[in-house]
Amino acid sequence: MDQQAQRAKELLTSYYGSYFQMHRDGKYEEYKTYDVAKETETEWLEELIVKFDGELSIRNWDAVIQLWSLANNFPDSRILDHVIAFTDRHLMSSDSIVKLMYAEHIILIIKLVKDKSSTEQLHNAYKVTALLLEDIIAKPLIIDPGHELQHFQIKDKKSLNNRAAKSIELIKEMLH
Repeated sequence: MDQQAQRAKELLTSYYGSYFQMHRDGKYEEYKTYDVAKETETEWLEELIVKFDGELSIRNWDAVIQLWSLANNFPDSRILDHVIAFTDRHLMSSDSIVKLMYAEHIILIIKLVKDKSSTEQLHNAYKVTALLLEDIIAKPLIIDPGHELQHFQIKDKKSLNNRAAKSIELIKEMLH
């Protein structure tokens, strides 16, 4: 890849595909000069999905936040597929905060990609997310070191359960 293409890719991916944010930072005019084909942009953003999928972790939720940021500008159903697959395989053994953060971000991602997703994908996402939230409510409060409740506007188990219950209600609304 030549230097110009590399710079264009760096701009597009660092802004998660957002021309608006590029414009706000005074970078959009530069980006336009590279005259990147839509197919190339799509390829670069798809590479980001794969990159962030590989970074999903129960130790933190930066990658799920990055996938949500990407879905804001590139609503691809594969983003939802990756997050749900990771959640289904790994999150039941994580702490209560990680479960809640993932569940809340999955709901945000669903809202962004629902028009690009199949009914089956959406129902699977709703099911996995609801099970995660119900698990939060049913089990005792478990917090790993470094996950302080007050950082997440949570005071105690009751407020955690309330947030989980609100997310379950959101899922029910989205189903109708």
